[in-house]
Amino acid sequence: MAAPMGKPSEILTKDTLSTPQRNDLENFNFILNHVIGEQQQKKKNVFLPTAYGAGARTKQEQMISRVFESCAFKATASGVVGLALGGAIGLFTVGMDPMSTYTTATPDQTPSTRAVLKEMKVRCASYGKNFGTIGFMFAGTECVLESYRGKSPLSNGTIAGGIVGGLLGLRAGLKAAAFGAAGFAIFSTAIDYYFRH
Repeated sequence: MAAPMGKPSEILTKDTLSTPQRNDLENFNFILNHVIGEQQQKKKNVFLPTAYGAGARTKQEQMISRVFESCAFKATASGVVGLALGGAIGLFTVGMDPMSTYTTATPDQTPSTRAVLKEMKVRCASYGKNFGTIGFMFAGTECVLESYRGKSPLSNGTIAGGIVGGLLGLRAGLKAAAFGAAGFAIFSTAIDYYFRH
């Protein structure tokens, strides 16, 4: 239990409080202006520890941190992860639908191992390229938007999805670009909303 702050007889009343003097108000305004006002001085070399016992970061650590936080690295990393994920999905789809693009002499003939491996290679490369391109474009666009706007609201993913969906759909025409932009924007907004809440 906390100790009492004062004696019960020391009750603050209108008579016990002193009225503020002009000098008090000037001092208060002076402090306000220098702490949060227009005359505040920016501190240089302020050390904010990131963890208990952590010292200041070296120049190499700062350089590596800048590289990892750059838009080029984020976009490239997303492209590589998309390439790997697309390759895995392509491999999965070959296993689920193996007879879709095989060409054999007769319809009843079993495809050779070479034909199966060729189909795996083509399907994995196709899916990997598509997923890698989408990951690279979306992560890069979202990072550039976030850097430009200086904040990370839910709308960054929506705008990036609209831009990427529109660009990807533009190859098939303006109508496809509009549907692609709307669909990708809605999908990226839903995913962002799910992961943020």
